[in-house]
Amino acid sequence: MRFLQAYPKEVKVFLIASLINATGSALMWPLVTMYVFDELGRSMKDAGIVLLVQSLGGIAGQLLGGSLYHKVGVNRLIVGALAMNALTLFALPWASGSWSIFIIVMGLMGLFNSLSLPAIQAFIGFRFAEQRGELFNIIYVSNNIGVALGTALSGFLGNYMLSFVLNGVTSAVFAGFFFVYLRKVGTAPPHEKAQKKHPQGEASGWKLLGHTRIYLYMAIGSMFLLIGNSIWNTGVSPFIISEGWSKQLYGFLWTLNGVLIFAAQPLVSLIKRWFAETPSSQMTASAVFYLGGYAVILFMPSYPGMLLAMVLATLGEMLISPAMPSFISEHAQHSAPFYLGLSGGIGAVGRVIGPYLMGIQFDRGGLAPTGWLACGMAVLSVGFFAVHAYINRSAAGTRRNTA
Repeated sequence: MRFLQAYPKEVKVFLIASLINATGSALMWPLVTMYVFDELGRSMKDAGIVLLVQSLGGIAGQLLGGSLYHKVGVNRLIVGALAMNALTLFALPWASGSWSIFIIVMGLMGLFNSLSLPAIQAFIGFRFAEQRGELFNIIYVSNNIGVALGTALSGFLGNYMLSFVLNGVTSAVFAGFFFVYLRKVGTAPPHEKAQKKHPQGEASGWKLLGHTRIYLYMAIGSMFLLIGNSIWNTGVSPFIISEGWSKQLYGFLWTLNGVLIFAAQPLVSLIKRWFAETPSSQMTASAVFYLGGYAVILFMPSYPGMLLAMVLATLGEMLISPAMPSFISEHAQHSAPFYLGLSGGIGAVGRVIGPYLMGIQFDRGGLAPTGWLACGMAVLSVGFFAVHAYINRSAAGTRRNTA
């Protein structure tokens, strides 16, 4: 990784640890549905309930993690959340004996896993303020390398419990890493170590909620995108099966997604340089690419169409994933953890309700209704991101005129 040579050793160590943690997390998530259906002998409806509970726990974790950042402290919050996540993973073999306990443990897993996410993003935004935009993108790429490795290993291991335990081990190792790492490097930017620039008082959550321009329109746009993106699992996947195509063709779509995240970085850099320089414009451009992908699925319901749609959707993913935490870290300053958790929680609602809405549409008429729904969601997303960009551009102009 020659591109990492420009970064200090503490950044490289953090990226390696993130890669290991992402690999461990990816060992489990492809197996949850299969484990419930195959090992526990439950229905697919029950598997859906488990995923729903886990997702709801994740939303609660995002909201709670952002609110607790300054109250609990970054070290205790991140280390504690990762350690508790590891304990829930180690508890899965015991919890599987009771369906009710298993659901509760899966909900707690979603909670603790997401509890650390806004805290880690805020830490990056605070500690590496001058390079935050680049680092959010590099970490996004690194995590996707981990996901690719983890999903490949999960199939190779072929053992549910071993995969769950290894996930717990990587989470525990990541907790230990952060315990040592944060004590060594601190949380403030190097030029601020000698002076504490954050205010002592913390604004109330209700007061922070009033600053809607920072998070609301962006978060709602993200929510609509995630609803539309459910078309892959609850539209494209059953369509491929119903057409009698090989299931491997669906897996290849995600292989293409992973390859593009690495190979298309120069193209995304050009897109940013030409017409999407700011995080706000990158979000809008992302929604346009997603819209293009969904339109291709709708009007070209063939496998070449699916490949082209995945290319467009992946470009959209690559634009938005680093842009949202970068914007919040830059504009929210001391309150960034709260807004990172809040926007992440609102956006995750789309991941919860999307499969249900797409499933209804697919049952009614196959792929076409899901394509129309996805396109409609993307159009709404473009609108909300455009409003977000306009409001923040106007606010910036007002501040310059009054300065």
